[in-house]
This record gives sequence, structure tokens and C-alpha cells, in this order.
Amino acid sequence: MIDIEKTTLNAFDCSYEESELVVFGAPFDGTTSFRPGTRFGPAYIRNDFLGLETYSPYLNKDLREFKLNDSGNVYIPIGNTKKALDNIYETTKTIVQDGKIPFMIGGEHLVTYPAFKAVYEACPDLYLIHFDAHTDLRDFFFGEALSHATVIKRCWDLIGDNRIYQFGIRSGEKSEFVWSDSHTIMERYNVDTVKTVVDALKGKNVYITIDLDVLDPAVFPGTGTPEPGGVSFKELMDAIHALGDLNIVGMDIVELSPQYDTTGASTAVACKVLRELTLTALKQ
Repeated sequence: MIDIEKTTLNAFDCSYEESELVVFGAPFDGTTSFRPGTRFGPAYIRNDFLGLETYSPYLNKDLREFKLNDSGNVYIPIGNTKKALDNIYETTKTIVQDGKIPFMIGGEHLVTYPAFKAVYEACPDLYLIHFDAHTDLRDFFFGEALSHATVIKRCWDLIGDNRIYQFGIRSGEKSEFVWSDSHTIMERYNVDTVKTVVDALKGKNVYITIDLDVLDPAVFPGTGTPEPGGVSFKELMDAIHALGDLNIVGMDIVELSPQYDTTGASTAVACKVLRELTLTALKQ
């Protein structure tokens, strides 16, 4: 399942056996509906992560204080969505069964579904915290039940009502927003209520998924479906750091399409989100 031909994330060089958190890439963009290219996200992040300090002054923690492993990329057979999702599921399942926290780098947002499913099967009391510009609550998109536009609805199929918390949402069909009123807890446009949610979920098992297009495109233009009106980098950082009181058992970041930002700023943002979310999830 794992591609050994890779550049390892800086400071994620412990052996798999001794690690407490395992990063893996899911370079899949098979259901992208606008601008493709998220398949290149993991490679760009690994390359640019070499230029990022391992120490977080926000959290006063250093990646080198923990045992972290980068296990490479899941094998993604081009043109076979089912097999790609199956491979992501099996990889995540192995990591969870081995008592480690899985951290997936996408890829488009559909990759969250098989990873979340594997974590859910090990932790049936699981909650989902979802940062995104888009609702992702459609039942079908272009006739397909498995899409980056249906991924949170597929997660809902597993865990049901009032276990999904959505933040920063500002785009979707009217029917999705109406449906969410009775089935998910959604904060539109902002991330202001994250701390309140964290207080309510203390002691619960939580999976975190961050679609990086939750950020305003002025901050993060390198994505396939940019949506104006997003949160600032500081707002997202504050929200991530507030998650530290949760029992985080799985997480991912998705939807970096690096080729749409030739400055490299979007990839730099993704790298910093990866560092801060990693350090937030791990307890000293």
C-alpha cells in the first residue's frame, strides 16, 4: 500500500514501529469537479516542509520532541476510485490497529471518507470536526455518491445526527444548508465557536478534517475551488490550537492544488497547518 519512493517530511523520521503518529499521503483527485491538481499536494508539502522550523512558538513544542513517522503515499491506481479508496481505508486501518494516530495529507476531500471510516470502526463513539468553505453534504454529485462534494454526507451515513461540527462553511446548495439544520452543527462563515464545541466534546474521540479552502483565497489561492470570504490564517491557527483539549484519534488536511499558486505561499500555509495540527494533537 505504501510508496517507498519519497521525500520524508522533516522530523517525521522515526521508525513506524516506535512512532506515535503516522503521516501518509493520499495523492488522489479523481472526483475533482473544477480545477484538478490536488494529487500533487503531498509531494509539494514534503518538499517545502524542509524549509519550515520544527519548533512551534505558538505551542512551545517541537516536532523532534515526539516520535513521528512519514510512511509515504498510499498507492493510488489512476482511474480506479474504488481501489484508491480501499487502499486509503486499509492503510488507515493498519495504523489505527497498531495504536497510532493517522494523519493523512490529501488529495481532494473524498479521501477523508475511507480514512474516517477506518477510524470510526475502531472508535464507534467518534465525532467529526470539519473545517471547509463547502458543505459537502450532497447525496450525489454528477450522479455519483462518492465525490468530494458528498464526503461529509457519507461520513454522516456512518455516525448519524449531531456528531458532525462544521466551521467556515459559506458555499453549497440551499438544500444542503436546510438539511444541516437538523443533522449537523454548522457555523457559517466563521470559526468563532470552536472553543465552545471543544468544551462540549472534552473526553470524546474526535477526527479532524481541514479542507484548506476554508481559508480566504487571498491567503490560500492554491486550491481547486477557491471561495471568497474565508477565514484568516490567524483565525484558523487559533481554532487549531483550541483543539488541544480533545482526544484526537485521526486527522487530515486536504485540497492543496499547489500549481495554482506559483508563489509557493499556499504550500507554505499547508506546511504550517500540518505542523501546528500535529503538535496540537500530541500530548507531552
